[in-house]
Amino acid sequence: MTTDKKPLRSVRSYGPKDKDGFIHRSWMKSGVVAGFHELTQRFPDKFHMILPKGNPNYKDLPGLSVLLGGMWVMNISYWGFNQYIIQRALAAKNIREAQKGIVLAAFLKLLMPVIIVLPGIAAVALAPNLARPDEAYPHLMAMLPTGLLGLVFAALIAAIVASMGSKINSIATIFTMDVYRPLRPQSSQRNLVLIGRITAAVALIVAIVMAKPLLGSFTQAFQYIQEFTGFFTPGICVIFLLGMFWERCTAVGAMAAAVASVLLSGALYLGWPSLPFMDRVGLVFVACFGVAIVLSLLQGPRESALRVDLKQVDYSTSVGFNVAALAVTAILAGVYAAWW
Repeated sequence: MTTDKKPLRSVRSYGPKDKDGFIHRSWMKSGVVAGFHELTQRFPDKFHMILPKGNPNYKDLPGLSVLLGGMWVMNISYWGFNQYIIQRALAAKNIREAQKGIVLAAFLKLLMPVIIVLPGIAAVALAPNLARPDEAYPHLMAMLPTGLLGLVFAALIAAIVASMGSKINSIATIFTMDVYRPLRPQSSQRNLVLIGRITAAVALIVAIVMAKPLLGSFTQAFQYIQEFTGFFTPGICVIFLLGMFWERCTAVGAMAAAVASVLLSGALYLGWPSLPFMDRVGLVFVACFGVAIVLSLLQGPRESALRVDLKQVDYSTSVGFNVAALAVTAILAGVYAAWW
């Protein structure tokens, strides 16, 4: 026996209901577009990405700094100079294949607002009384039917394992090749592999031990990650940019930028707590950039045995890559223009 009604669970305020509190299936057939329209009507402030100073979330999205400030530094550093990310491009068989992968990733990244942000906004309507924002995702998962819930949970675990595997590989590689091997240049390949495995195990143990005291004090784990990676990001970005595009940059200037990034970020974090972290990242980046240039000029040009010759590197891009990059830029500009 069939019925034209379906229990609404916690969404009992949505749509036309009968006297028993059930929503009519005909209303649900209005689709995703109607649901999106409902969210924009009920929570229009949740769709703004450029927030004024009076907004309670201004510290996380500080006005035009989202477009002109520290977000550029964070994004360039993460997508261009992060071992965890670029190792995928480095694994490509040639530069053109790597560019294709980057284009695909860029278009997939455009889906993140639909995959991540919209469910979060929907959670405001479906579960308005959650104690912590991080509880939104598991609450929404609990509303899924059994088969779909298993599929989503499997995808979540797969994403976590893949991400964790890449990070462990990056940690082991950087420590083994950049720290341990210079100290022990005669180490065999077998020994290097063993050191890499030990490094990975130690990193996992440290992460497990530190997760609760560090992440447990924040309402959102992602916000914590953004806040404190911003201590190192400006210096890393300066080192890579000057190292790749300015031959006069010296090791002293690069090291000074790295140290200044941590010290200046810490000073601003403690001395100016009301400063949005995105603005702090932008200010520290400019300061570190200046420090690296001044010290490099004062030291003068020097030849180094560690210098990497990048003159033979092909930085050209294909026509398809350029068109795709313009398309991604246009889509992003349209999104920001629509929800200014």
